[in-house]
Amino acid sequence: MSEQSSSDQLKKFLLDDRSARVSAVEMEHVWHEATHRHQYPLAVQELLGELMCAAALLASNLKFEGALLLQLQGNGPIRLIVVECRSDMSMRATVKLGSGEIGVQTGLGALINPDGDGRFSVILNPPKDAPNLHPYQGIVSLESESVGKAIEQYMQQSEQLSTRLWLSVTPERISGLMLQKLPVTGGTSGTSQDQADSSWEHARMVCETVTSSEMASVPTDTLLERLFWERPVFNLESRTVHWHCGCTRDRVASMLQSLGQSEVQDIVQNEGQVEVTCEFCGEKYAFNQQDATNIFLDPDNPLDSTTTLH
Repeated sequence: MSEQSSSDQLKKFLLDDRSARVSAVEMEHVWHEATHRHQYPLAVQELLGELMCAAALLASNLKFEGALLLQLQGNGPIRLIVVECRSDMSMRATVKLGSGEIGVQTGLGALINPDGDGRFSVILNPPKDAPNLHPYQGIVSLESESVGKAIEQYMQQSEQLSTRLWLSVTPERISGLMLQKLPVTGGTSGTSQDQADSSWEHARMVCETVTSSEMASVPTDTLLERLFWERPVFNLESRTVHWHCGCTRDRVASMLQSLGQSEVQDIVQNEGQVEVTCEFCGEKYAFNQQDATNIFLDPDNPLDSTTTLH
């Protein structure tokens, strides 16, 4: 595994009059981990990268120690994309493709929703040690052709929160910018509703000037300085985003145990070994005849990792 990149960061800022919050994320190492063992077409990479940025930006606002999942499912060339971002900013993602070829077409309609039966879900999973909390699932409209526009509409409808998203994907780096209007609460800010509305509109117009090439190449702090050079913004927090798949050789062995010894041995006899590929990170685990025997003879005994494929 390569070293965690210092650019895998999510930062949150507050406008000086507290009328809006700006969140920005950039990922290189996490993006590499999500894609380097897969041969995704460029159109798939673009959609996956946008979802990963959006998931990180939305998960940064979680009020509990759980996870946020964005799930796209349909009957197009892409059958399923799932991106999970936990409250500790650890991420994983998986893609399942259909049998047809994926050309240069882009957009949710062509890739996910060609027949109108696609689904875009936002799922909030509470921690396992919180039995009183239950998962929440919201449905995102697929009327829009982009991930950003679809989530903007969802946030407006479900949270009554004006939100704008700008997302950028390249083979080396993904980045996202989210602007959210905050409610006027009175008190210390002293900002009226009209002033807040005007400030929000100015911030939105400023962010509209950002280009995809800027987002792909300019560090977050520099980008925010360029956008809001006329007014101060306050840094609320900075967090590291990291990849966490969770797959291990022992977990794969436990999965094979659940298949049963007869089925596993049949695969070994027919194929020479059992090979399992993690659907998230693409890591391959191979079990030869002796490995398969050991799983069922003494499952508590640590397995030799020399047959793990890279």
